[in-house]
Amino acid sequence: MSTCIEIRQLTKLYHAGPNEVRALDNVSLEIGQGDFVALMGPSGSGKTTLLNIIAGIDHATSGTVSVEGTDIAALSESAKARWRTRSIGYIFQFYNLLPVLTAYENVELPLLLLPMSKAERNDHVMAALEAVGLLDRRDHYPRQLSGGQEQRAAIARALVTDARILVADEPTGNLDAENEHEIMALLRRLNTQFAKTMLMVTHDAEAAAFANRIVRLEKGSIKNN
Repeated sequence: MSTCIEIRQLTKLYHAGPNEVRALDNVSLEIGQGDFVALMGPSGSGKTTLLNIIAGIDHATSGTVSVEGTDIAALSESAKARWRTRSIGYIFQFYNLLPVLTAYENVELPLLLLPMSKAERNDHVMAALEAVGLLDRRDHYPRQLSGGQEQRAAIARALVTDARILVADEPTGNLDAENEHEIMALLRRLNTQFAKTMLMVTHDAEAAAFANRIVRLEKGSIKNN
């Protein structure tokens, strides 16, 4: 398995008044192409910080992050935004769907940043909705969808640019047990059938069991990998 994400001696510091908070402390980690990794640990252990740095949303204080050979820190903000749109699909715990848009329109949003025709956008949106089993709800607004359906729409939005890497921050944290299992089975299928590299933050051992590997963080450091 070739390396997809390579992290070397990553440190992230925050300043809260006179205090220095070390969110990540000299973290090194490799994730293979097509791997499915769950990041686990107590609140404040640095899981989401690490996820956001890999996704190019946050930046490290020191150390390096290479994603498919791209040094994220070397990109300008505009170049990083373009890279993120094409390479990273982000799945949020609370879905982050716009209530005034239909499921179709929410999924289409990332494509509006790319040089695509309306017909091309439609092909991508319909394929993404089909992949998550939501074609029959494409004209529904978020308020007309169940929690599980909202998360499926959010996953379709992460898929729609054909990003090779999906990162998920507590993707089942707002779901009941039945929907949790369905969403995790879907993420597993995307990993195996579509060869998506998956990196997921979770507190839930049952969700983490769908991953190939569990990486545990505590106080900003990796305890095993």
